[in-house]
Amino acid sequence: MTDRPVADPAERPLEGRLVLLGVTGSIAAYKAAELLRELVRAGAEVQVMMSEAATHFIGPLTMEALSGRPVMLDPLELQSDRRIGHIVAADAADAILIAPATAHWLGAMANGLASDILTATCLASSAPVVVAPAMDGDMYLHPATRANVARLRDYGYRVVDPESGSLASGQVGVGRLVDLPVLVEAVSQVVSGRPVRQPDPGLRPPRAERQRAHDLADWHVVVSAGGTAEPIDPVRFIGNRSSGKMGMAIAAACLERGARVSLIKGTTSAEVPAGATVVHAETAASMREAVLAALPTADVLVMAAAVADFRPRAAAETKLARGDGLELQLEPTSDILAEAAAVARAGGDDPRLRPLIVGFAAETGSLERAPEKAARKGVDLLVANDVAEEGSGFGGDTNRVTIVVPGAELEPWPLLSKREVADRLLDRIRALRVGTGAE
Repeated sequence: MTDRPVADPAERPLEGRLVLLGVTGSIAAYKAAELLRELVRAGAEVQVMMSEAATHFIGPLTMEALSGRPVMLDPLELQSDRRIGHIVAADAADAILIAPATAHWLGAMANGLASDILTATCLASSAPVVVAPAMDGDMYLHPATRANVARLRDYGYRVVDPESGSLASGQVGVGRLVDLPVLVEAVSQVVSGRPVRQPDPGLRPPRAERQRAHDLADWHVVVSAGGTAEPIDPVRFIGNRSSGKMGMAIAAACLERGARVSLIKGTTSAEVPAGATVVHAETAASMREAVLAALPTADVLVMAAAVADFRPRAAAETKLARGDGLELQLEPTSDILAEAAAVARAGGDDPRLRPLIVGFAAETGSLERAPEKAARKGVDLLVANDVAEEGSGFGGDTNRVTIVVPGAELEPWPLLSKREVADRLLDRIRALRVGTGAE
């Protein structure tokens, strides 16, 4: 496999951004589902807001399924934590896109009337707003509508004028919603050069709770979690900063989806999920032994543990005195992931017929080495992250990862909670295991 660069930002200009997509009661509302998909393809997380009239043209359930978030319909609605939903969205949004926008909405917004969830959110937000009108041609050309559009432009809103073409009325004229890539480009332009406004998932509108069936029933998943402690003497060791939270999140997600979980636990500060069979392995040697012992009955091995690369060549049997000074001779530990992958692949190349091997790679500054590392270690999937990046370090509750599958394009994911990463990772693993090869 040849080295591949991380995905070109030009292909995902909205990576990590939160875009509020407001849909009003225009016949063009049926295009909102595909517009949502285009925004997601550009890297955005999308929170949909709909006026009551819009729900007559396209169902909120469709938009929730595509966005992964409950659709916002009522400006008075509270989140489960009792925060006002549209205020949370207004404060977290990187951009607001109103598409399609009706003449009624243009008039309400131009005059500052908080008559629905869309106008209330726009009034409460300092995020850039892109507006895409769609309506009958004579309606759009009416002086009142033109005055409202001009006023919105005076507010600093970017109005993307509709195109000329066939309209729902059967007439031909100006009023047709512009092509969807034009709208994605407009949103990309208004956020260009701005930092992500609110990267913390906990301060963004909540995602929908996904009720997954026991789609991993009858699977045996082996998960390693935490770090290792390589002894210098009976009280000192060489270790790392891994908390084990990512591995514990994966184990919990596996259990929720019906899998039998063997948790090979290194040094951790994270809570162990109930229901897992725990094997304590706090050194690289004991973790290697535990992993290779569990592998023959495993359907999947997820090596989320941060195993020490080096250990003292010899550990002192008694505590070393401070005054004696200390000089350590180190030796490399075993590459557990590569060894496990080699053992698994001895059973054939088809991951449906042997244990599927998933590794983690913690890097700093760049993920350029990740594709080569995935190939060298022989894994089926590698989860790489930059632990120096804000929100992705050891001990935190969030992570931004890139999925490396040998022979496929890199898959950069946005900043997510570690549990969300776990759920998405299991979706990806299941797709590889059952042979679809795609998420």
